Amino acid sequence: MIKKWLVNTAWLAVGALPLAVSADIHSDFKQAERLAWSGNYDAFKNALAQLDHPLSPYVEMTFYKRHANLRYQSEIEQFLSVYEHTPLEWPVRAKWLDHLRHRGRKAQYVAAYKPTKNAELTCYYLRFQLELGAPEKAILEQVAPLWTVGKSQHKACDPLFSRWQKAGYMKPEHIWERVTQSAQGGQSSLLSYLKTLMPAKEAYLADLYLEVRRDPSSAAGLYRYKHKSKKEAEIAVYGMNRLIWRDKALALRAWDKLQGMFAFTDEQKSSVAYRFALALASDGEPEAEFWLNKVPKSGRDEKLMQWLLANKLKLQDWEGVIALFVGQERLSNGQKYWLGYSYNQVGQTEKAKELWRDVANERHYYGFLAAARLGLPTQLNSEPLNIDSNLKQKVANAPGFKRAKALYEMERFTEARREWNYLTNTSSTEEKLAASQLAAELEWYDSAIYTLAGIGAWDYVELRFPMAFKSIFERYSESNNVPIDWSLAIARRESSFAPDARSHANAFGLMQILPSTAKYINKKSVTNARLMQPEFNVRLGTDYLYYLKKKNDDNEILATASYNAGFYRVKKWVPKTRMPMELWIELIPYTETREYVKNVYAYRQVYRTRLGHQDNLLNTILSTSIGG
Repeated sequence: MIKKWLVNTAWLAVGALPLAVSADIHSDFKQAERLAWSGNYDAFKNALAQLDHPLSPYVEMTFYKRHANLRYQSEIEQFLSVYEHTPLEWPVRAKWLDHLRHRGRKAQYVAAYKPTKNAELTCYYLRFQLELGAPEKAILEQVAPLWTVGKSQHKACDPLFSRWQKAGYMKPEHIWERVTQSAQGGQSSLLSYLKTLMPAKEAYLADLYLEVRRDPSSAAGLYRYKHKSKKEAEIAVYGMNRLIWRDKALALRAWDKLQGMFAFTDEQKSSVAYRFALALASDGEPEAEFWLNKVPKSGRDEKLMQWLLANKLKLQDWEGVIALFVGQERLSNGQKYWLGYSYNQVGQTEKAKELWRDVANERHYYGFLAAARLGLPTQLNSEPLNIDSNLKQKVANAPGFKRAKALYEMERFTEARREWNYLTNTSSTEEKLAASQLAAELEWYDSAIYTLAGIGAWDYVELRFPMAFKSIFERYSESNNVPIDWSLAIARRESSFAPDARSHANAFGLMQILPSTAKYINKKSVTNARLMQPEFNVRLGTDYLYYLKKKNDDNEILATASYNAGFYRVKKWVPKTRMPMELWIELIPYTETREYVKNVYAYRQVYRTRLGHQDNLLNTILSTSIGG
């Protein structure tokens, strides 16, 4: 499973990366960059002329974005032409456009502009074209997408919006679209302004949307729907889809009554049924089965199918599982596994084994489970990545690769990844494979892992599951008495071995340690920078795994779930009656944690096999029960 990370570049921790640059081979670049920053043009140019370094363009970028000036116009335009569409372009182009605007160079601004998501720059671009005599219709027809957003745009857009409105281009559907976007997750404070633009008889809808946004239970107040209109129906559906997660009983009662008031579309009914099904199933409510079955087959995505399966497994409705999957053209590995399980439960053992044999050929959680059931060896299906040496050299010599490598060596992670993304986004599949191999050789593990995943190159197991930081993991796994395959699998799942990974939950480093967890384990506060140091992070992470293992009576499956969801939450999920562990895993109510446990155990098996062990770790799951 791919996870996107926020990357922190503010810290520069010594020894934070696997690739240690023994000498400061980038000192000349850094000196030239400092001169560019200072603004001494002659010194900057002299240093640049003497610099033989892949990051020379970054020296130019530093000067031009810091000192965008008409006196350097020809040089800036040349730079922007050469590095258009690269990560070097917009830091300079944005500053250059800003300078041209302040100097009143409207025609030059228009000529220098390139399409961007920056509304301020785009609004000036359109305004200047109007002021220079461009056909009004051609320009104003481009304004609607800028205006119909759920937030306030930059004040630079105000004159353009005013002209657009006065010229009659603002239509009621534009206003309603913006009301909807602002209410449904956008900037709700914008609704008071939008209300003034609406027809008098509809202005109350903005207030109703705001009420429902702030308090979804308001959607249950039938008296609020004055005209039974289509727009009121949209608000009612929005409210129900939010209310079901807060007050299930009220949402169910209200929806029953609302259906008598409105002629909801099939799409709206399907939307509500889908949300109700997910909310009720995730809490194990008895009404879940009804709502799961109300979602039309066309609306049954992977998430809903998982809950349909889980609900039938919870009820031990083996015939129901069989009926759910038999006849479908394509079944996932998990669906095949549980179909086989259900056949086995009703005595159709040969059908079960046939399905399990098929799944056992896969390098997958369910493949390893099926292999364990049948007593078959696990299959890694690993292929060596053999790259033509000429192609590999071509990629290694590409300016983008050289820049990414140099930035990585200097721990400028955000810029390094931007260069890497640019390189791979403009490369062929074969070039991406070569780049992945080069990244692995640089011990830039996460870039190799993400790039291979992006092109579906799943079978290069050694690159996708590297023995990253092996000596560190060996040392602290042994000292903290946790299996190395476990700690490696956790790090692979948490960060893909990016030492500087920082999650949206503010967890840091290889094993994604929260500062609060670090403080508890370390007995004192820990800086974020230190948490990104691999050795320290792994020491704390393996210590925390040992702690969770002991808290869960040496049960590594529960400890794995606790690493993701927290010990006390997992404790609440332990059933009162005994059940097989594999069934419990499938019924974990949090999708993230359920998939997390499956992934970690699949990754553990991969690492265990790579480390030379012949056993199937998932036998532990089959031989364990929980609850009671």
